[in-house]
Amino acid sequence: MVFKGVGRNPKTGKKNGGIKVHTEIFANENVPSDIKFTSAASHDQFAFIPERYANEELIAFDRAYTNYEKFSELTQRGVIYVTKMKNNLIFERIADTDYEMTTDYGAVRVETILFHKHTKEKDIYYKARKITYQDKTKKGNIKFISLLTNDFQMSAEDIIAIYKRRWQIETLFKQIKQNFPLRYFYGESANAIKIQIWITLIANLLITLVKNKIKRAWSFSGLAAMIRILLMSYVSIQSFFE
Repeated sequence: MVFKGVGRNPKTGKKNGGIKVHTEIFANENVPSDIKFTSAASHDQFAFIPERYANEELIAFDRAYTNYEKFSELTQRGVIYVTKMKNNLIFERIADTDYEMTTDYGAVRVETILFHKHTKEKDIYYKARKITYQDKTKKGNIKFISLLTNDFQMSAEDIIAIYKRRWQIETLFKQIKQNFPLRYFYGESANAIKIQIWITLIANLLITLVKNKIKRAWSFSGLAAMIRILLMSYVSIQSFFE
């Protein structure tokens, strides 16, 4: 087992190892900008480093990165964040600021809330804005999603739209899994597995560049399938796909 897996060992045999690929995406580029590998047992928060972000930057991330101290540091640095709220967070409402409104996302509730966390070194008090809206599941059911942000100026609709852009990263990983399935590895060492994943990411980037360069409409999966066929042929890719 090269990478440490998640959870308990099964009663029979050993649990499988796992590898996580962490990345960031600039919203206007839609390609990975920074990539790191860890074992599946590593917590995602290792990649959440407030010092990397500058004043007036805006970031959106998943609720796995919830950390009051880092949220506070982002606010001090003038960085705006938007994230999904965990269900088990304990907080107080500042009732005077609550209101509801109707938007393109249906009924939206906006609240100002206060978190309190006690540590050995200090007590942490952190104020944030909570925005709850309705979203439909694939089956058509309605679910309520609560977002957290340190921005108190933007409209609730803008905050929701920013979080929805975070799905670019989910779409990217889905695209990679569908078109470059890593069903098995050619080597068992950590280095061999990382190299194979890097090759997959590079191939995904090159096909994205081809797709953006040609004028004719092609699906990503269609391009990937055709490039596999043409890979050993001496042809102009751009001319062929046009």
